[in-house]
Parts: sequence; structure tokens; C-alpha cells
Amino acid sequence: MKASILRSVRSAVSRSSSSNHLLTRTFATESVPERKVAVLGAAGGIGQPLALLMKLNPLVSKLALYDIGATPGVAADVGHVNTRSEVTGYMGEEQLGKALEGSDVVIIPAGVPRKPGMTRDDLFNINAGIVKSLCTAIAKYCPNALVNMISNPVNSTVPIAAEVFKKAGTYDEKKLFGVTTLDVVRAKTFYAGKANVPVAEVNVPVVGGHAGITILPLFSQATPKANLTDDTIVALTKRTQDGGTEVVEAKAGKGSATLSMAYAGALFADACLKGLNGVPDVVECSFVQSTVTELPFFASKVKLGKNGVESVLDLGPLSDFEKEGLEKLMPELKASIEKGIQFANAN
Repeated sequence: MKASILRSVRSAVSRSSSSNHLLTRTFATESVPERKVAVLGAAGGIGQPLALLMKLNPLVSKLALYDIGATPGVAADVGHVNTRSEVTGYMGEEQLGKALEGSDVVIIPAGVPRKPGMTRDDLFNINAGIVKSLCTAIAKYCPNALVNMISNPVNSTVPIAAEVFKKAGTYDEKKLFGVTTLDVVRAKTFYAGKANVPVAEVNVPVVGGHAGITILPLFSQATPKANLTDDTIVALTKRTQDGGTEVVEAKAGKGSATLSMAYAGALFADACLKGLNGVPDVVECSFVQSTVTELPFFASKVKLGKNGVESVLDLGPLSDFEKEGLEKLMPELKASIEKGIQFANAN
């Protein structure tokens, strides 16, 4: 029974990844490089399910779980799962360096979740300092790792990370990613429902940023093609933009989109690992340093390789509705980026 459940989980996750096979390959049948992944904030609402999903990933050989408390218990629990990786828990600032040393990928879901009535700006005041502190340690202990930023507001925390790394002399724009995969996951799910097509076959690029109107799903580029009405596209766009709020309200003060975010985070980390291992044609949307627009950071399709970002892809043809959305999101995204940069330089 347990074996069949695990097979089902692996099958479901594998089918839904745009870069395919998250959990389809087993370590027993294929030799893969040693890869260490660190999860910072591993005892939290996103961190715990993310830790479990990374434990299921056969590309991971060492899994370091860090938080300010409770990580020994999470590590003991996850560590009993009979998959390849060796799990170690680290707790408190004095153990952060050990958690990070030798990491190939560092995933950061640390910080507080959004609650009803909270905006991502409210989150900024708490999470900005946490991110700055963690990135200072990354610059010291694993400067060459790929950094997957989940902590919100991503539109500001990624610029904070970049400034911290620049000050430390370790910044490599190819290795810093804002994880926007949940926007893609939602867009695929919602589109499949309206287009009446199998969700596993759906692909929808999502560009811009990772908050409200800065999230711009490009349904005109969605595949398989479907003749959806303009009103449907508008409604799908709004639902994708408000997906986080939908979950926060549904949980009625008892959490945010922790499970779907963990799933999306695991998909993106898997894509990064595949890129590092030389798997060709790994493409995911991510919020990265970019020249696609006049803004210094922007989410679009990114080709991943052995050094992180191999290339940032152009936006492609946009519908009139999408062009309007792009124009509307730019001022808000610019302000969020500048807010992050200013915070990093002032603190």
C-alpha cells in the first residue's frame, strides 16, 4: 500500500513538471552526481513539506535542514523516509554555517507567512531582515550555490540578496533566482480547467514579478491552444494574480499557500539540479536579473545549465491585453525592486 502511494506521488509530481521527471528516476538505476541542498526555514509551514519533497528527489544526496528552532525533529522525521539523501538538521545561528557549507542549491522559504489582511509590503518589514542575514551567511559559506528565493515579497527579497552578495564580492547574477513557479502551477491548473484539457499537457509562461498585478500569465502563449473568450482570459489572469489571497482567505487565518508553494519550490529546485547535472533544455520561469525590460529584475522563461542561468528568454508575442498588463505592472514592480535595494544599502 505504502509503495503504491509513493509511486503515485512520484508519478503525479513527475507529470506536472514542465521540465519533466522530478521523481521518476531512481538512484538504484542511474548514477547521478553528489548534490547537497540546504533548506533555510525548514521547520516552517513551507519548509516542512518542502523538506519532504526534496527528500523524495533522487538527485539530492545530502539534505541540510536549517531553522531557528525545531529542526532536529523535522530532520529526524524526514530522515526516516527510505530515499537516497542523508538528512541533517541544524538549529540556531551558530549552526547556519555548517548547514550551508558545500551546498549546491540553497532554498529559502524562511520568514513569516501572509495572514488575512496582510499585504506583501507588511511581510517586507519582517522578512527583509531575515533574508539579509541568511544571504550574508550564504556569501560566506557557500558563495557558489544556486539560491532559490521563496521568502516574500520576492520582488524585493531578490534585490536584497543581490545587494548583499555584491557587498560581499560574491554576486553572480546567474545563480540568484526568485521562485515564481507557483504562479505557473496555478496558471496551468486554472487554464486546464477552463480549456478542458489534461493539466499534465499544459504549459503557460508567467512573467513580470511575484505579487498581485505584477504576475502576468501569458495565456496567449498557452499550450495546448484553446479558444477561450476575452472575459475568461481576464478572469483566469485575475485568479492567477490573486491565488495566494484565495488560499489565505480559505484557510481563515490558519495559514497561507504552504503546500502548493512547497510543491512549486520542489519543482524549481529539481530544475536547478537538472541544469547543474547537464540535462539539456531545462526551461522554467523565474525572477532573475534581466535585460528583457528596462527593469533590473524580471520574471520570464530562463534556460538553466551547469552554472545556473544559461540564458534569459524574450517574452515572445503578447496579446493586447497582455501588453496592457505589462505596462500596468512596471511601476509597481520597479518600486518593489527599489525598496529592496534601498533596504539592503541602508541596513
